[in-house]
Amino acid sequence: MSYVKDPSQATQGRLNLEIAEKRMGALQAVRARFEKEKPFAGLTIGMALHVTKETGILVRTLKAGGAKVAITGCNPLSTQDDIAAALAEEDVLVWAYKGESKEDYYKFLNAVIDQKPDITIDDGCDLVTEIHTKRKDALGKLIGGCEETTTGIIRLHAMVKDGVLKCPMIAVNDNKTKHLMDNYYGTGQSTFDGILRSTNLLIAGKTVVVLGYGSCGKGVAMRAKGMGAQVIVTEVDNFAALQAVMDGHRVMRMSEAAALGDLFVTVTGNFHVIRMEHMDKMRDGSVVCNSGHFDNEIDMVSLEKNAKRKRRVRHYLDEYLLKSGRVLYVAGEGRLVNLASAEGHPSEVMSLSFCGQALACEYLVKHRGKLANEVITLPPEIDDDISALQIGTMGLSIDTLTPEQVKYLGSWSEGT
Repeated sequence: MSYVKDPSQATQGRLNLEIAEKRMGALQAVRARFEKEKPFAGLTIGMALHVTKETGILVRTLKAGGAKVAITGCNPLSTQDDIAAALAEEDVLVWAYKGESKEDYYKFLNAVIDQKPDITIDDGCDLVTEIHTKRKDALGKLIGGCEETTTGIIRLHAMVKDGVLKCPMIAVNDNKTKHLMDNYYGTGQSTFDGILRSTNLLIAGKTVVVLGYGSCGKGVAMRAKGMGAQVIVTEVDNFAALQAVMDGHRVMRMSEAAALGDLFVTVTGNFHVIRMEHMDKMRDGSVVCNSGHFDNEIDMVSLEKNAKRKRRVRHYLDEYLLKSGRVLYVAGEGRLVNLASAEGHPSEVMSLSFCGQALACEYLVKHRGKLANEVITLPPEIDDDISALQIGTMGLSIDTLTPEQVKYLGSWSEGT
């Protein structure tokens, strides 16, 4: 029933899963508990996530908890085919391959929905959107769902605003152990991993324009600065722009930055933040890429229309010859460069994110029928538990409050 590109890649997939497992100690601790308690016995969990080695360890964790798991990709270029093949051999229903057509992408989402999931795990909200718009038959059985990324949370809040969300959704991205770790450290490192694999560009001495200064943008800017780049940030939020200035970056409008940058990275979760009017100002040889969830942050349609020639010149690096005679390079086809051109976030940081996903699923089961149809943030105690698991796997220990300190923090009468 599964559909993967090349089943013969399963051997390599198992090796990569083995490596990831060793680096995801916190998630392994959750898995060990799930194996004993079986919180998902008799339940089906439907997933639309990047099918990577790290996601594979999350799948194993949910299966250890008793779940039947069905998974597809959440981005046409983010599947690792060896992992998809390996999971298909582990009694997991998998529909995913790198380079999916749009037709297959939505066919695979519906294949997951056909399994009548009790819980969904989404990255970008496409699975939940498909259920709410075209597959309302799946809503009756749905306990709730979990959302992994900023873009998906934005879409979920829009659904709440429009009064159309019909199940509780946990914003896993709101966990500190997610957006302050995965988005910041993970996106920063993996974005440049993808850029360097596609371009082999020297970052030192370049001007890197980062569009968006949320947690992902901060991570990208930090890594660019650390590699010797001059960083320009563009923003629409006053406080985020202020933070960027205080962090030592230049801040300006994109209309100004377009003529100054050598490398442009979009991380906004918004639509057409790089438009043709900007690309017309860019220097010959500029590199453009996206590390936000969807491929519409860059107006790729207009670029394709205005280019005299397009050719693939390196690994997921496309050269566009413009009518002016200038050349622009686009890495990762305008999709997630860290997954299209590389392998996504390192396992250690995804261990934290996927602890959040696993525990969010457990939270939904424990509170079944008691949660409103809204976007929910997990209690801070769960974030703290995840942090404690990671601290432990790193061989670290921290202080604990003395009884006197606990009493002091809970009182108000003592002053100067």
